[in-house]
Amino acid sequence: MTNPHVPEPGSTMDDEEAGGLASLLKVALPLLAFAVIVGFFVWGLIFGKPREIPSVLIGKPVPAFQLPPLEGTRTPDGKPVPGLSSDDLKKVPGVKMVSFFASWCTGCLDEHPFLMELARRRVMPIYGISYKDEPQKSLAWLNRHGNPYERIGVDLKGRVGIDFGVYGIPESFFIDERGVIIYKYIGPLNPRAWQEKVLPALKDARTKAGQAAAAAQPH
Repeated sequence: MTNPHVPEPGSTMDDEEAGGLASLLKVALPLLAFAVIVGFFVWGLIFGKPREIPSVLIGKPVPAFQLPPLEGTRTPDGKPVPGLSSDDLKKVPGVKMVSFFASWCTGCLDEHPFLMELARRRVMPIYGISYKDEPQKSLAWLNRHGNPYERIGVDLKGRVGIDFGVYGIPESFFIDERGVIIYKYIGPLNPRAWQEKVLPALKDARTKAGQAAAAAQPH
């Protein structure tokens, strides 16, 4: 006697079995695709070079933004530290740095002494953006570790960070006098990174800008 639940050789699945298989595939295939994507992402973080991921904004104007100040911060002479906007980045001559930071960011703490040293030496204007951090926590963090920023904008929801293409802080953007992003560094800055990565990149960007300006001149 044949088992009524086991298809005989040459028979096909009934509608109920086919429907069950289709439901299983609907669940399994998205999970499999997600696992593949996560696998590639993890592989890139481990074996790739995340700090060398190019930004699509290099060579383009900074996104338009206007951020309120971090209330309670003061300049060395006791004046309130102003907020930050994209227009501010075009008013100051030369290259300036925009640093995304937060009190919860361990990498920000690692790089902070170097930023303080850059500010002390007045290497270039440094502007800060408090990224997805409670203002009082950012304020307490700066009061504890020092404030290297001439301007600070509060990006509480992270929307400006999205426009800049930020995906993990600290991230530093270098902007020229035209308000154009000429370089982006991902991760904590330190003297070695500054000498080996940042300065050569800035020099190369300035050389290319000069060549482009010379080529645009009428002959």
